[in-house]
Amino acid sequence: MSSVATRVIVGRRTKWLVLVFWIVLVAVAGPFAGKLTGAQKNDAKNWLPGKAESTKVLDLQTAFQSPNTIPAVVVYERPGGLTAADKAKIADDTKRYASVGRIDGQITGPIFSRDGAGAQVLLPLDLGKDGWNQASKVVTKITGIARTSPGLAAHVTGPAGFAADSADAFKGIDGTLLFAALGVVIVILLLTYRSPILWLLPVMSAGIALTAAQAFIYFLATHAGLTVNAQSAGILTVLVFGAGTDYALLLIARYREELRRHADRHEAMAVALHRAGPAILASAGTVAIGMLCLLFAEMNSTKGLGPVAAIGVVIALLSMMTLLPALLVIVGRWVFWPKRPRFGSAEPTTTGAWARVGAAISRRPRKVWVVTALVLGVLAVGIVDLNANGLSNKDSFRGHPDSVTGEAVLSRHFPAGAGQPLVVISDAGKADAVAKAVQDTRGIVAVDPPITKGGRSFLQATMAAAPDSQAGYDTVDRVRGAVHPIAGADAHVGGSTAINLDVNRAATHDRDVIIPIVLLVVFVILGLLLRAIVAPVLLIATVVLSFAAALGVSALVFNHVFGYGGADTALPLFVFVFLVALGIDYNIFLMTRVREEALKDGTRTGAITGLAATGGVITSAGLVLAGTFAMLATLPLVGFAEMGFAVAFGVLLDTLVVRSVLVTAINLDLGDRMWWPSALSRRSGEKITLEDEPVTVG
Repeated sequence: MSSVATRVIVGRRTKWLVLVFWIVLVAVAGPFAGKLTGAQKNDAKNWLPGKAESTKVLDLQTAFQSPNTIPAVVVYERPGGLTAADKAKIADDTKRYASVGRIDGQITGPIFSRDGAGAQVLLPLDLGKDGWNQASKVVTKITGIARTSPGLAAHVTGPAGFAADSADAFKGIDGTLLFAALGVVIVILLLTYRSPILWLLPVMSAGIALTAAQAFIYFLATHAGLTVNAQSAGILTVLVFGAGTDYALLLIARYREELRRHADRHEAMAVALHRAGPAILASAGTVAIGMLCLLFAEMNSTKGLGPVAAIGVVIALLSMMTLLPALLVIVGRWVFWPKRPRFGSAEPTTTGAWARVGAAISRRPRKVWVVTALVLGVLAVGIVDLNANGLSNKDSFRGHPDSVTGEAVLSRHFPAGAGQPLVVISDAGKADAVAKAVQDTRGIVAVDPPITKGGRSFLQATMAAAPDSQAGYDTVDRVRGAVHPIAGADAHVGGSTAINLDVNRAATHDRDVIIPIVLLVVFVILGLLLRAIVAPVLLIATVVLSFAAALGVSALVFNHVFGYGGADTALPLFVFVFLVALGIDYNIFLMTRVREEALKDGTRTGAITGLAATGGVITSAGLVLAGTFAMLATLPLVGFAEMGFAVAFGVLLDTLVVRSVLVTAINLDLGDRMWWPSALSRRSGEKITLEDEPVTVG
């Protein structure tokens, strides 16, 4: 950072202005931050790929029913067979369901199963624009009507049932993740600093950053069209606390070093900002730009996450680089009690555990990095066990919510696709031809009569296969293949099964497009920061190897320890973006310090000194980030649990093995050749003067 910026942030007078600015900002932002949950858009259209056929069907469908209509399926079962009283009750319930909310169209049913043990009623519920939040309330009313007869089981499934259970799973997500992440951060900061007071300042700065970020995102969501959903809002909390605390740890570690070299704490903080600032800025910039690469996604939910995450990282950076330094110089050295860094005292990292690790690696660096790389490669083999082809409804929840139970009951007594039909919209003049083509398609067991309006035709078709199965997806493809060639029909196939199919294909596209873009962006940033080509290439290779190993181990754990029934299609992309963007942080922290020391004493000495100086703080940062992401596993959704585990494990692997052992060993083996083609790679052993200008404090 420039000396002008440091003078403003930690000046003897201006530090108070910085503090007042953030106090005023959080006071203004607080009320708006609390409104972010209400600005979330969790309806299907805002999660789907924008150009997908199923998304277009949702738009066309508005001519026939409200875009806020979600069908609910009430399924009844008595294992010994429905009695006459049961059938009378179900018929009476069907009439009473009209009172649970706005019904868009006709209630269908009761439909009794051929085996005599089950029945179903289909309710087209118009839940309004806030349907995601209303689903649970309406389903509760339906359940209250249905479950009033002993021995007659009743469940609510279908899209409305799953929406209700998903909404319940996300309920309180912001508060749950906030307090869980806060608890992890506090514990690790207490263990790191062993101070009963110091931890308050990073936590306070992170909390203020989160409030400011939520308010800013709220304004963009309401006035600029930014899409925010429960997923991105939850990840925002984890990212701000995790990444923000990482930046705080690095800054405080460098500040503590400088307090031993400078009698004036303002001067010490100015130097700490000047020395550590470029690494922190580069780190945050890498994460933010990496998140913005998600804008290239087809999935609306993935595309919306990019700006939300980038905004969170940037505001966390601003807080940790302005508010936190101001707070630290205001309170003085006593905040480190009981281990206050005194002027002139020895720097403990030079003889610490990481200094000893570096010395041990230096004896045989080539053997160390080759063996480490081979071990990581073996762990990466587990990727072949990763089944990232999407999660079925029953596999999406940890536990057995009512919608999953109801789907199982429905499939026992009716065709597996009952309650979640395919929707085909076409030109009204070709309605009969389209209906016949659908009826003749293998895998379709029933087709409702077409409804025409405004020159368009609407029909629904029941599949034999389960709506979330591969057989169901194959049926969608066959139906599309049958109706698309009909001249003049302009037919489009949608419905929940088509939606899931299009989501899976969009996620595959996003993975194949975004991963190379992220790698290119990270390479350019590293090249500019380190002024080299060899070092960025090797660093990216180590992080990619770490990602592969983390995903390989995660696949084995998901399948053979947790017993999950697969993985979300977007999991590899999200894990890659978070691990590469965040994992490269630690390499930036380490390598900028190694380069600083290499300018004075050569790369081999710089590698050991850099590891000794940054080892403790990077380990603490990794524990914070892993701990906060692990809190995603507290949610009752398998997709979040998998993401939390994979990212947390990958961060720990990168922190404890890749950065500390693999990268250090490569530095020691290659020496100054790491910096090719810069001048540092061609020197003949002489010391080079640091390029940094003097820092003064106003």
